[in-house]
Amino acid sequence: MDSTTKVLLVAAVLAAAVLAGAVAVLVRLVRTRRVLRRAGLPTGPRWVFWAAVLYFVLPVDLLPDPVYLDDIGVLLLALRTLHGAAGAAGAGGVLAGRRPGRSGFRGLPDAHDHAP
Repeated sequence: MDSTTKVLLVAAVLAAAVLAGAVAVLVRLVRTRRVLRRAGLPTGPRWVFWAAVLYFVLPVDLLPDPVYLDDIGVLLLALRTLHGAAGAAGAGGVLAGRRPGRSGFRGLPDAHDHAP
């Protein structure tokens, strides 16, 4: 392998890793919004969520698409807005322990957790 091929291979691996990170943040954003909506909590301005998703999906970016750092930044800002809306509603605990439980996420009550 010559040096140009090695450089291109390393660049492709880095681009794939950054893309995987961006997709992970997008999934977290969607799950957070779903958890807040199921709990009946405010999710902040609706346009912030959809603008972040569209910015990630559409090819028009501040930086070229192999560099997903701007997409990650926009998604993280939207995620921060969702967390801020939950915190303002006094429900920051709903998002604190988001590991899967019986209802899908800890912090959300199951139907059988309440006495009749």
